[in-house]
Amino acid sequence: MRPVRAIVLTGNGTNCEMEMAYGCRLGGADVVDIVHVSWLLEGEVSLLDYDFLNLPGGFLDGDDMGAARASANRFKYRKIKGTNRVLLDEIFRFIEKGKLVFGVCNGFQLLVKMGLLPGVGGEKPVSQVVTLSHNDSGKFEDRWVTLKVNPLSPCVFTRGMKYVYLPVRHGEGKFFPESNTVLDVIKRRNLDVMAYCDPETGEPTSLYPLNPNGSIEAIAALCDGTGRIFGMMPHPEAFLHRTNHPRWTRENLQERGEGVKFFSNAVDYLRNG
Repeated sequence: MRPVRAIVLTGNGTNCEMEMAYGCRLGGADVVDIVHVSWLLEGEVSLLDYDFLNLPGGFLDGDDMGAARASANRFKYRKIKGTNRVLLDEIFRFIEKGKLVFGVCNGFQLLVKMGLLPGVGGEKPVSQVVTLSHNDSGKFEDRWVTLKVNPLSPCVFTRGMKYVYLPVRHGEGKFFPESNTVLDVIKRRNLDVMAYCDPETGEPTSLYPLNPNGSIEAIAALCDGTGRIFGMMPHPEAFLHRTNHPRWTRENLQERGEGVKFFSNAVDYLRNG
Protein backbone atom coordinates (compact mmCIF):
# COMPACT_ATOMS: atom_id res chain seq x y z
CA MET A 1 0.00 0.00 0.00
CA ARG A 2 1.38 3.39 -1.05
CA PRO A 3 2.09 5.67 1.93
CA VAL A 4 -0.08 8.75 2.45
CA ARG A 5 2.06 11.87 2.31
CA ALA A 6 0.78 15.07 3.95
CA ILE A 7 2.20 18.56 3.45
CA VAL A 8 1.49 21.36 5.92
CA LEU A 9 2.29 24.85 4.66
CA THR A 10 3.81 27.48 6.92
CA GLY A 11 5.23 30.97 6.63
CA ASN A 12 4.08 34.60 6.43
CA GLY A 13 2.25 34.54 9.76
CA THR A 14 0.97 30.97 9.99
CA ASN A 15 1.08 29.78 13.61
CA CYS A 16 -0.85 26.48 13.78
CA GLU A 17 1.39 24.35 11.56
CA MET A 18 2.75 22.16 14.38
CA GLU A 19 -0.74 21.25 15.62
CA MET A 20 -1.97 20.62 12.06
CA ALA A 21 0.99 18.32 11.39
CA TYR A 22 0.32 16.46 14.65
CA GLY A 23 -3.32 16.01 13.56
CA CYS A 24 -2.11 14.45 10.31
CA ARG A 25 0.15 12.06 12.23
CA LEU A 26 -2.63 11.07 14.63
CA GLY A 27 -4.90 10.60 11.63
CA GLY A 28 -2.53 8.00 10.23
CA ALA A 29 -0.51 9.83 7.56
CA ASP A 30 2.76 8.02 6.88
CA VAL A 31 4.76 11.11 5.96
CA VAL A 32 4.07 14.60 7.34
CA ASP A 33 6.25 17.50 6.21
CA ILE A 34 5.98 21.11 7.34
CA VAL A 35 7.01 23.16 4.31
CA HIS A 36 7.55 26.91 4.05
CA VAL A 37 5.58 28.38 1.15
CA SER A 38 8.79 29.95 -0.20
CA TRP A 39 10.20 26.45 -0.77
CA LEU A 40 7.34 25.79 -3.19
CA LEU A 41 7.88 29.13 -4.92
CA GLU A 42 11.62 28.48 -5.25
CA GLY A 43 10.97 25.01 -6.69
CA GLU A 44 12.79 23.30 -3.82
CA VAL A 45 9.70 21.21 -2.98
CA SER A 46 6.95 20.00 -5.33
CA LEU A 47 3.36 19.94 -4.15
CA LEU A 48 2.70 17.02 -6.48
CA ASP A 49 4.91 14.76 -4.36
CA TYR A 50 2.15 14.80 -1.71
CA ASP A 51 -1.43 13.57 -1.36
CA PHE A 52 -2.89 15.80 1.35
CA LEU A 53 -2.42 19.59 1.39
CA ASN A 54 -3.04 21.35 4.72
CA LEU A 55 -3.41 25.14 5.01
CA PRO A 56 -3.30 26.01 8.73
CA GLY A 57 -4.54 29.03 10.64
CA GLY A 58 -2.55 32.02 11.76
CA PHE A 59 -2.34 35.68 10.86
CA LEU A 60 -1.23 35.52 7.23
CA ASP A 61 0.72 38.66 6.39
CA GLY A 62 -0.69 40.23 9.54
CA ASP A 63 -4.16 40.26 7.93
CA ASP A 64 -3.11 43.73 6.77
CA MET A 65 -5.15 43.59 3.55
CA GLY A 66 -7.92 41.56 5.17
CA ALA A 67 -7.61 37.96 6.24
CA ALA A 68 -5.55 35.91 3.72
CA ARG A 69 -5.91 38.46 0.89
CA ALA A 70 -2.16 39.04 0.42
CA SER A 71 -1.46 35.31 0.57
CA ALA A 72 -4.17 34.62 -2.03
CA ASN A 73 -2.46 37.07 -4.38
CA ARG A 74 0.85 35.28 -3.78
CA PHE A 75 -0.71 31.96 -4.82
CA LYS A 76 -2.47 33.45 -7.84
CA TYR A 77 0.23 35.67 -9.33
CA ARG A 78 3.74 34.78 -8.18
CA LYS A 79 5.41 32.32 -10.53
CA ILE A 80 7.33 29.29 -9.36
CA LYS A 81 11.03 29.79 -10.02
CA GLY A 82 12.13 28.39 -13.37
CA THR A 83 8.56 27.82 -14.60
CA ASN A 84 5.69 29.72 -16.13
CA ARG A 85 3.26 28.40 -13.49
CA VAL A 86 1.90 29.96 -10.31
CA LEU A 87 1.10 28.06 -7.10
CA LEU A 88 -2.61 28.05 -7.93
CA ASP A 89 -1.79 26.16 -11.15
CA GLU A 90 -0.03 23.52 -9.04
CA ILE A 91 -3.02 23.27 -6.73
CA PHE A 92 -5.29 22.68 -9.74
CA ARG A 93 -2.99 19.89 -10.92
CA PHE A 94 -2.97 18.51 -7.36
CA ILE A 95 -6.77 18.49 -7.19
CA GLU A 96 -7.16 16.95 -10.66
CA LYS A 97 -5.14 13.95 -9.44
CA GLY A 98 -7.82 13.21 -6.82
CA LYS A 99 -5.90 14.54 -3.84
CA LEU A 100 -7.22 16.42 -0.78
CA VAL A 101 -7.03 20.05 0.37
CA PHE A 102 -7.88 21.13 3.93
CA GLY A 103 -7.95 24.77 5.07
CA VAL A 104 -8.58 25.87 8.65
CA CYS A 105 -9.34 29.47 9.73
CA ASN A 106 -6.82 31.54 7.71
CA GLY A 107 -6.45 28.50 5.48
CA PHE A 108 -10.22 28.51 4.88
CA GLN A 109 -10.09 32.24 4.15
CA LEU A 110 -7.27 31.57 1.68
CA LEU A 111 -9.30 28.92 -0.18
CA VAL A 112 -12.28 31.27 -0.37
CA LYS A 113 -10.23 34.21 -1.65
CA MET A 114 -8.48 32.06 -4.25
CA GLY A 115 -11.96 31.04 -5.45
CA LEU A 116 -11.44 27.33 -4.73
CA LEU A 117 -14.35 27.30 -2.29
CA PRO A 118 -17.19 26.73 -2.79
CA GLY A 119 -16.15 26.34 -6.44
CA VAL A 120 -19.72 26.60 -7.71
CA GLY A 121 -18.78 28.09 -11.09
CA GLY A 122 -16.33 25.46 -12.30
CA GLU A 123 -14.52 27.92 -14.55
CA LYS A 124 -10.82 28.74 -14.70
CA PRO A 125 -9.55 31.13 -13.58
CA VAL A 126 -11.88 30.77 -10.63
CA SER A 127 -13.56 33.80 -9.10
CA GLN A 128 -14.38 34.58 -5.49
CA VAL A 129 -18.12 34.32 -4.81
CA VAL A 130 -18.21 34.24 -0.99
CA THR A 131 -16.20 35.90 1.75
CA LEU A 132 -15.39 35.62 5.42
CA SER A 133 -15.86 39.06 6.88
CA HIS A 134 -15.50 40.82 10.24
CA ASN A 135 -17.39 39.24 13.13
CA ASP A 136 -20.68 40.95 13.99
CA SER A 137 -19.41 41.33 17.55
CA GLY A 138 -16.69 43.66 16.27
CA LYS A 139 -14.02 41.78 18.19
CA PHE A 140 -11.76 38.75 18.07
CA GLU A 141 -13.70 35.65 19.18
CA ASP A 142 -11.92 32.94 21.15
CA ARG A 143 -14.53 30.46 22.39
CA TRP A 144 -15.77 26.89 21.95
CA VAL A 145 -18.78 26.19 19.72
CA THR A 146 -21.04 23.28 18.82
CA LEU A 147 -21.24 22.38 15.12
CA LYS A 148 -23.86 20.36 13.29
CA VAL A 149 -22.62 18.33 10.31
CA ASN A 150 -24.73 18.28 7.16
CA PRO A 151 -25.39 14.54 6.58
CA LEU A 152 -25.97 15.14 2.85
CA SER A 153 -22.67 16.88 2.24
CA PRO A 154 -20.22 15.18 -0.16
CA CYS A 155 -17.34 16.21 2.16
CA VAL A 156 -14.97 13.28 2.76
CA PHE A 157 -13.52 14.89 5.91
CA THR A 158 -16.77 14.69 7.92
CA ARG A 159 -17.88 11.15 7.14
CA GLY A 160 -19.59 9.50 10.11
CA MET A 161 -19.83 12.76 12.07
CA LYS A 162 -23.02 14.36 13.41
CA TYR A 163 -21.98 17.00 15.93
CA VAL A 164 -18.57 18.27 16.97
CA TYR A 165 -17.33 20.65 19.67
CA LEU A 166 -14.36 22.83 18.71
CA PRO A 167 -12.84 26.25 19.42
CA VAL A 168 -12.96 29.30 17.15
CA ARG A 169 -10.20 31.90 17.18
CA HIS A 170 -10.81 34.64 14.64
CA GLY A 171 -11.73 38.25 14.00
CA GLU A 172 -13.00 37.70 10.44
CA GLY A 173 -15.13 34.57 10.32
CA LYS A 174 -18.56 35.72 9.18
CA PHE A 175 -19.61 33.73 6.10
CA PHE A 176 -21.23 35.95 3.51
CA PRO A 177 -22.16 35.03 -0.11
CA GLU A 178 -22.04 37.61 -2.88
CA SER A 179 -25.67 36.89 -3.80
CA ASN A 180 -28.71 34.82 -2.87
CA THR A 181 -28.12 32.86 -6.07
CA VAL A 182 -24.72 31.70 -4.81
CA LEU A 183 -26.23 30.81 -1.43
CA ASP A 184 -29.01 28.83 -3.15
CA VAL A 185 -26.44 26.81 -5.12
CA ILE A 186 -24.44 26.10 -1.97
CA LYS A 187 -27.54 24.91 -0.12
CA ARG A 188 -28.92 22.91 -3.04
CA ARG A 189 -25.64 21.08 -3.58
CA ASN A 190 -25.08 20.60 0.18
CA LEU A 191 -21.71 22.36 0.10
CA ASP A 192 -22.51 23.87 3.52
CA VAL A 193 -20.70 21.17 5.48
CA MET A 194 -21.16 22.39 9.07
CA ALA A 195 -23.28 24.98 10.88
CA TYR A 196 -22.98 26.70 14.24
CA CYS A 197 -25.77 25.24 16.32
CA ASP A 198 -27.58 25.44 19.64
CA PRO A 199 -26.34 22.50 21.74
CA GLU A 200 -29.76 22.27 23.42
CA THR A 201 -31.84 21.94 20.22
CA GLY A 202 -29.11 20.64 17.91
CA GLU A 203 -30.26 23.08 15.22
CA PRO A 204 -28.34 25.86 13.40
CA THR A 205 -28.62 29.26 15.05
CA SER A 206 -27.96 32.93 14.36
CA LEU A 207 -27.82 33.74 18.09
CA TYR A 208 -24.58 35.08 19.57
CA PRO A 209 -22.37 33.63 21.00
CA LEU A 210 -23.54 30.21 19.77
CA ASN A 211 -22.95 31.61 16.30
CA PRO A 212 -19.80 33.56 17.20
CA ASN A 213 -19.49 35.71 14.09
CA GLY A 214 -22.98 36.15 12.62
CA SER A 215 -22.43 33.83 9.65
CA ILE A 216 -25.30 33.77 7.16
CA GLU A 217 -27.28 30.53 7.54
CA ALA A 218 -24.86 29.79 10.45
CA ILE A 219 -22.40 28.33 7.91
CA ALA A 220 -19.07 27.41 9.52
CA ALA A 221 -17.53 25.24 6.79
CA LEU A 222 -17.69 24.66 3.03
CA CYS A 223 -16.57 22.03 0.55
CA ASP A 224 -16.52 21.93 -3.22
CA GLY A 225 -18.65 19.59 -5.31
CA THR A 226 -16.12 16.75 -5.13
CA GLY A 227 -15.98 16.90 -1.33
CA ARG A 228 -12.17 16.84 -1.56
CA ILE A 229 -11.56 20.56 -0.98
CA PHE A 230 -12.70 21.54 2.50
CA GLY A 231 -12.43 24.65 4.63
CA MET A 232 -13.69 25.47 8.12
CA MET A 233 -13.39 28.38 10.56
CA PRO A 234 -13.25 26.34 13.83
CA HIS A 235 -9.94 24.68 14.72
CA PRO A 236 -9.93 20.84 14.74
CA GLU A 237 -6.17 20.84 15.35
CA ALA A 238 -6.86 22.59 18.67
CA PHE A 239 -8.75 19.56 19.99
CA LEU A 240 -6.53 16.54 19.40
CA HIS A 241 -6.36 15.32 23.00
CA ARG A 242 -8.80 15.27 25.90
CA THR A 243 -6.68 17.77 27.83
CA ASN A 244 -7.38 20.39 25.12
CA HIS A 245 -11.05 20.42 26.17
CA PRO A 246 -12.03 23.28 28.52
CA ARG A 247 -13.74 20.81 30.91
CA TRP A 248 -11.34 17.90 30.65
CA THR A 249 -11.03 17.56 34.44
CA ARG A 250 -14.83 17.43 34.87
CA GLU A 251 -16.04 15.29 31.98
CA ASN A 252 -15.39 11.70 31.00
CA LEU A 253 -13.74 12.26 27.63
CA GLN A 254 -12.07 9.92 25.17
CA GLU A 255 -8.29 10.17 25.00
CA ARG A 256 -8.35 11.47 21.44
CA GLY A 257 -10.06 14.78 20.81
CA GLU A 258 -12.88 15.21 18.33
CA GLY A 259 -10.62 17.06 15.90
CA VAL A 260 -8.64 13.92 15.03
CA LYS A 261 -11.58 12.49 13.06
CA PHE A 262 -11.20 15.10 10.29
CA PHE A 263 -7.62 13.97 9.67
CA SER A 264 -8.29 10.23 9.96
CA ASN A 265 -11.20 10.55 7.51
CA ALA A 266 -8.86 12.25 5.04
CA VAL A 267 -6.22 9.53 5.35
CA ASP A 268 -8.84 6.75 5.11
CA TYR A 269 -10.19 8.31 1.93
CA LEU A 270 -6.76 8.51 0.33
CA ARG A 271 -6.12 4.87 1.16
CA ASN A 272 -9.53 3.39 0.43
CA GLY A 273 -11.60 5.97 -1.48
